[in-house]
Amino acid sequence: MFLLIKLLPLLLSSLTLLQLSTAGDPDILTDFISPPPNPPDASFFTFTAFRSLLEGSNLTTTFTAIKATMAEFPALNGQSVSLAALRFPSATANPPHTHPRAAELLFLVSGALEVGVVDTTNKLFTRTLRAGDMFVFPKGLVHFQYNAWEEAALGFSAFGSANAGLVSLPATLFGTEIDDEVLAKGFKTDVDTVRGLKAGLATKH
Repeated sequence: MFLLIKLLPLLLSSLTLLQLSTAGDPDILTDFISPPPNPPDASFFTFTAFRSLLEGSNLTTTFTAIKATMAEFPALNGQSVSLAALRFPSATANPPHTHPRAAELLFLVSGALEVGVVDTTNKLFTRTLRAGDMFVFPKGLVHFQYNAWEEAALGFSAFGSANAGLVSLPATLFGTEIDDEVLAKGFKTDVDTVRGLKAGLATKH
């Protein structure tokens, strides 16, 4: 009994730390977070940007994502959920990236996709998805999607955060101001190759 009393504070502290380390978005103490100064109407809870998916004139030849996060849809603030519509014309990819604050659950509506995720042991898991399939990308792990087929693909990704975050590996590594020498040494190549990669990313298609 004495040992239990001595260990109880340690156990409670450990549980608190565990809860903090596994928590997502913080809980809110109100029904929702509305912008000041006026109370919202029903339009505050409505997101209409996905209507463009039904408009053929908006079809593109590049990968596009229509996001519904708290930045685009403020009603999601505090709700621990967000959504993205992903459009993949033929031979387009969503390059390797991570979401630091949430797992991603991808539901493929049409077409086919090659998807992959890399765990912390550098093991690659890949799968070909068909319409109706789902695939989960665990929080923080590097993953990608690629449409290798002639038919366009459309998917929806759900996140357990109002702001899952996006770290695009190509853009983060070669689109920022990391020194060319550092990148050359890290990738065991030369500065000219690094500069070529940076120039390629800077080119607008």
